[in-house]
Amino acid sequence: MAVQAASRGPVTRELLDEYCERFRNWGNWGSEDEIGTLNYITPSKVIEAAGLVRQGKILSLALPFEASSPQTGRFGRVNPIHQMVATGTDHVAGNQRVLDFEEGPYGFGYADDTITMYLQTGTQWDGLSHIFRDGKMWNGRDARLVSSAGAARNGIEKFKDKVVTRGVLLDIPRLKGVEHLEPGEAIYAEDLDAAAARAGLVIGEGDIVLIRTGELGRRLRERNWGPFSAGDAPGISFTTAPWLAEKRLAGIASDTWGVEVRPNELKGAFQPLHLVIVVNMGLLVGEIFYLEELAQDCAQDGVYEFLFVASPLPITGAVGSPINPLAIK
Repeated sequence: MAVQAASRGPVTRELLDEYCERFRNWGNWGSEDEIGTLNYITPSKVIEAAGLVRQGKILSLALPFEASSPQTGRFGRVNPIHQMVATGTDHVAGNQRVLDFEEGPYGFGYADDTITMYLQTGTQWDGLSHIFRDGKMWNGRDARLVSSAGAARNGIEKFKDKVVTRGVLLDIPRLKGVEHLEPGEAIYAEDLDAAAARAGLVIGEGDIVLIRTGELGRRLRERNWGPFSAGDAPGISFTTAPWLAEKRLAGIASDTWGVEVRPNELKGAFQPLHLVIVVNMGLLVGEIFYLEELAQDCAQDGVYEFLFVASPLPITGAVGSPINPLAIK
């Protein structure tokens, strides 16, 4: 049964409570489920998506993981710290030991490195153990199952072989004839429908919808992250929740820090749409996706659908993961 979007009236606590209950998928795939809407990706859906590959073109949708990434310390997150522990300069200077050898046997040398990073510092998936409401997470599980030891349930590793499906791009700035949307500019269900119609798309069950606002591209062009990290941003309205539920999507992702419009539409709330779609709907949510090259390519060839592959790192008990999502056309 189709669901109707809320009016453009105010977003209230009562509407939040209503949406959390109305779009709750707890138990829909059994009491043991830990992957939520990724259940919509069936073997037949993967076969359908594979048929979209016609050019052999592969586009990465990842922002490089580097010290100049967008995190500024707001919300506690900082950029990756990449350190070298063995280098070519060590090798040439004769300062390397290889196992029990004083010098590299037969000229052998090596490089090695480490990285220290928040798992959601850049292009990433939210896990279903990432967000709680009133002591609960996805499928009604106790939030205390996520402890200092990690997530005992709903960990990101449960997604490791699940994220292969049809991807579609909804390019909202191109729909509106602008380079990028402005911070605080909301995207409504009718905008999503109009962008799909413009691209000749029928969005189907099990799809992952990529929503371009132009925000990440703007910050890269201006070489100034500004309020990107946890600040004001364009994004989808809280009132798109019925649209997301009706489409039975496997996931959504955007080129912003938090997908939903900021400032948030519910006074005194922080990311209220996440409470509906992550905690209750079990929807896969991706953030900080680089969509500029994909958007340009889609505009050139008129093809806005593709095989989408974006497996997380199977870090046991993690609540999110960096990814290198691929659009394959």
